[in-house]
Amino acid sequence: RLAESDPTAASTLIASQGGYRQLYIERVLQADEGCDFDFLVGCRGSDVPRHSH
Repeated sequence: RLAESDPTAASTLIASQGGYRQLYIERVLQADEGCDFDFLVGCRGSDVPRHSH
């Protein structure tokens, strides 16, 4: 069964469903890069102005 499966078709189907699953597939970095969303890199630890609390 493994030889008959098509992993690219499965990932395409999952990604086409949208929502958090699609966001996770498209935007989460690999373990060696921190396992975080790519749009959050460099945002953590930044100063937050007092008026933003």
